[in-house]
Amino acid sequence: MERLESGSMLAPLLAIAPASVSWSPKVALVMIICNVIAIAIGKATIKQPNTGLQLPNAAMFGGLSHGAMLGTLSLGHIFGIGAIQGLAARGVL
Repeated sequence: MERLESGSMLAPLLAIAPASVSWSPKVALVMIICNVIAIAIGKATIKQPNTGLQLPNAAMFGGLSHGAMLGTLSLGHIFGIGAIQGLAARGVL
């Protein structure tokens, strides 16, 4: 069996990958806004948002439990990645 070079298999994938955006306050602001939107969506749609392990100051986080907060922030980061890549592709960031 022939030994494949590691670069030869990844080269086509790396060619289509979008360029990464360097961090700036604009990038941070987009991520924060996306996380706040995701928290609002989670607060409105999760049936039992306060079931389970509670956060130290639940009022600060809209009464969400630990699991609900992790879920909404995960969704917010997915939104944020898409928004940052999209805005960078348009030249806004």
